[in-house]
Amino acid sequence: MSVRTAVPIAMRLSWLVLFALMIGDFVTDLPGPGWATTFLPATVVLALMVATTVLQVSAAAPQGEPEPPVEVDPPVTGRWSALNSPADKVPSHGTHVYGQTYAIDIVAEPETGEGEPPARPAFRWLWPLFRRNRAFPAFGAPLLAVADATVVRASDGQRDHLSRNSLPALGYLMLIEGNVRSFVGVRRIVGNHVILDLGDGTYAAYAHVQRGSLQVKAGETVRAGQVLGRVGNSGNTTEPHLHFQLMDGPDLDNARGVPFTWRGVGVPANKETFTVGEPAGVQGGEKGEAGAGERVEEQAADA
Repeated sequence: MSVRTAVPIAMRLSWLVLFALMIGDFVTDLPGPGWATTFLPATVVLALMVATTVLQVSAAAPQGEPEPPVEVDPPVTGRWSALNSPADKVPSHGTHVYGQTYAIDIVAEPETGEGEPPARPAFRWLWPLFRRNRAFPAFGAPLLAVADATVVRASDGQRDHLSRNSLPALGYLMLIEGNVRSFVGVRRIVGNHVILDLGDGTYAAYAHVQRGSLQVKAGETVRAGQVLGRVGNSGNTTEPHLHFQLMDGPDLDNARGVPFTWRGVGVPANKETFTVGEPAGVQGGEKGEAGAGERVEEQAADA
């Protein structure tokens, strides 16, 4: 086990010990001075938090000059817009950890008729607090393999939660839910996900996949354009969308980001809208039973 992996585990364990000591001190009046049962463990927790942050950031930051972007196919079809794009800033999500240096978020933006409201619900200051996933056009959209590859990891057991696209819900995500997910670990941050080995030391990660939608499993080979699963709203998200990134290893805790460019699209900038046509065809795998405009039923476990 690497130091980068061991230190976060030690931090989580120290948090658990601290909570247990605080509860024990409150309900049983543990012997000894208070600083020994709360202050000292809290200091250890703080030191481990600082060490974790320093290790993650320093180890995940790119070294030397950036490599040329790796050209791959787009992971979706239809009309989309970009958020948190590396075309505007690097690191795109404000951090290098979890291989996110050149990551991008995209949301579906289908065309609507003149005078009609936009298909994607807008952010609200107060009401409605939450929306169901089927209100968002990205939910259930097919996710496509960006190249011929081998599936390294495929996980889709986490629930798709309600949206967090109101001010109170966003506050809950930032102050409570996000911190809890960070404490538990990267799997709860990315939610359901699939990781592909593209060869030559490059890996593609798709995050926030819909629960139960993956059509592939670890060890399988896939062809470019093959349907892997569907866009969901699992993990640390405000609404259904795809988080996509390339990285230099399959372990999100230890990977460094790799720059990418989508064939025929490039790297769309923040709020830039782009359209991807259907792939011409796929050998050795299904191209998808549903087009970009079709959706699957929302999971019943929204919360």
